[in-house]
Amino acid sequence: MTTTSATMTRRNDHEAGAPELAPLAFSGYAHFTAMQVRDGRIRGLDLHLARLRHGSLELFGRALPDDRVRSWLRDALADAPADLSLTATVYPPSGEFTVAAPDEAPELLIRTAPPATGPEGPLSLAVVEHERFLPSVKHVGEPAKTYFLRQAAAQGHDDVAFVDRRGRLSEGSIWNLAFWDGSAVVWPDAGMLAGVTMGIVRRQLDRLGVAQRVREVTEADLPALAGAVVMNSWTPGVAVRRIGAVPLPEAPAFLALLHRAYEAEPLSSL
Repeated sequence: MTTTSATMTRRNDHEAGAPELAPLAFSGYAHFTAMQVRDGRIRGLDLHLARLRHGSLELFGRALPDDRVRSWLRDALADAPADLSLTATVYPPSGEFTVAAPDEAPELLIRTAPPATGPEGPLSLAVVEHERFLPSVKHVGEPAKTYFLRQAAAQGHDDVAFVDRRGRLSEGSIWNLAFWDGSAVVWPDAGMLAGVTMGIVRRQLDRLGVAQRVREVTEADLPALAGAVVMNSWTPGVAVRRIGAVPLPEAPAFLALLHRAYEAEPLSSL
C-alpha cells in the first residue's frame, strides 16, 4: 500500500492494521529510538542502530541485524514525505509478564509523524529526585517522566530535571542536559540515557576542537556555570533559564555552537 501521509504505522516490513496493533496497546516491555528524517535521510544513523542493538541485547538477549532494520526503515520511507519524525520500537512478540521462547526474535514497530523542532525556550526546569530503571536503555512504559513533567508544569515550570540520590543532575524528562562553563561544554556525570543527538554533538565538537568535560554537576554548582541547554531528537539545543531556584545566564554563543556542531553531522541514507 502506497501512502504520501506523514503518519503511518508499520510492523517489520508491512503496514500494520488494528488487529496487529491491538495486542501492543498495553505492552510496556519494549525499547525505541526516535529520530528526525530530513530529505529522506537521518543524522547519526549509526548511533540509532547501536542504540537499538544495545536495548535489544539488554532486554531480550538478542538483536535484529542492522541490515534488516535498515531495510524496514527504508521501505517505510520509500513513499513518505521527505521530512518527518520517526520512532522505531523493538518489542518481543510474546509481550510482557511471560518467559520468551529460546528462539523468539524481536520485532520492529515503525511509526511516523510530521516533523518536529522542539520548543523555543528558554525553559524553566523543576528539580526532582528520580533515577530511571536501566538508564542506558530508551525503554517504554515510564509514567514517572510524564508524572513529574506535569507536576512541574503545575508549579509554573516548563519541564523537569532529575537528580540522583547523590544530588547529581542527570537528565530531563525527555532531554539530555549540557552546560557551558565559559571555556568548555560540560556533560553531567550520572546515570542517564546517552542521547543520539548528544552523541552527534559530542563527536562533532571533537572535530571542531571544542573542549568538553564530563563531571558531576549539582544544584550547588549551577551559579558558577555560564549557560545550560536541553537537547533531544528534536533539537541540539534549547536554552534553559532556570534549574530549580537557580537562574542561569543567557548563552547565545553556546547555543549557536551546539547547533553548528549538530549541522556539521552529515545526513545518512538508508
